[in-house]
Amino acid sequence: MRQSLGWMLVAIALLGVSARADDAKIVVIAGRPSHGPGDHEFNAGCKLLVECLKKVGGVNPVFVAGGWPKDESVFDGAKSVVFFMDGGGGHPIIQGDHLSTLKRLMDQGVGLVCLHYAVEIPRDKGGKELLDWLGGYYESGYSTNPHWVANVQSLPEHPITRGVKPFAVPDEWYFNMRFRPEMKGVVPIVTAKPDDKTREGVSASPRGPYSHIVEAKGRDEILAWATERADGGRGFGFTGAHAHKNWGEPNFRKLVLNSILWTAKVDIPPDGVKSAVSAEDLKKNLDPKGK
Repeated sequence: MRQSLGWMLVAIALLGVSARADDAKIVVIAGRPSHGPGDHEFNAGCKLLVECLKKVGGVNPVFVAGGWPKDESVFDGAKSVVFFMDGGGGHPIIQGDHLSTLKRLMDQGVGLVCLHYAVEIPRDKGGKELLDWLGGYYESGYSTNPHWVANVQSLPEHPITRGVKPFAVPDEWYFNMRFRPEMKGVVPIVTAKPDDKTREGVSASPRGPYSHIVEAKGRDEILAWATERADGGRGFGFTGAHAHKNWGEPNFRKLVLNSILWTAKVDIPPDGVKSAVSAEDLKKNLDPKGK
C-alpha cells in the first residue's frame, strides 16, 4: 500500500513538472535605477507584474534585473518579452548586438511589450525595427511627453480590454507617437484627449512644444496600442507607468497584464486578469534612491 502510494505521488509530481514545462514563458526585464523615488521604479514595477502573472494559469513569468540579461539563454523558449526601462539613445536593445538578438526572437514570432520610456528609441537606430515589431515608437523631436491626467472614457473591444473599465490617471503620458504608415496592423487601445495647456507644452519637458502637436488641438491621442506582425508575432506599446503608484489602479494594471498575455498568445479570461495589489505591495522592491 505504501509503495503504491509512493508511486502515485511520484506520478503526480511528474505530471506537475510536465504541465509547468508547457507554460508560456514570459521574460520581464527591469531597467537600472532611474529618476527620483516613486518614478521609473522598474525593479518594483516588474516584480509586481511578475507576482500578478504567477497567479495566472499556464504562465511562467521570469524576472530579469539590471537591464539586458547577461545570460541571453533566458530568452530560450520565451513566448513574449517585456521591457520596462530607460530608452532613448541609451536603450539597452540598441547596445552591442542586442538588436540582432531581438530580431531573432521577433523572427520566431515572440511577443514584445514596451512600457513607458522603453517605447522611445532613436529614429536612425532601432526606429525602423520598433515600427515593424511594435507598430510604433516615441520619436524624439516628433513625439512629446507631458505630465497630465488621461481621462480614458471608453475602450475598444479587444482581448486586451477584457474586464477593463474607463479610468482617469495622472502620469507622464506620451503622445504623437510615430506609427506605421496608415496605421497598418496597429489597433489603438487607450486614447484620451489632452487639454490645450497640455498640448501647448505647459506641463511637458523642455523637448516641447512642437507646432505640429499644438495644431492638433482637440484630437484624441493614442497612449497604448496593439500590433500584429506579418510573422504572426504581437506587440504592445504603453506610454504610461512613469509613476509607480499607478500600478495600484486596478484598470491600469489589468490592461497591462492582459496585454502581456495577449502578446504571448495566452487566452485572456472574459473578465481579464484578476490581481490584487495593496499599498504595502507598492512599497516592495523600490530602488534605493534616497528621499
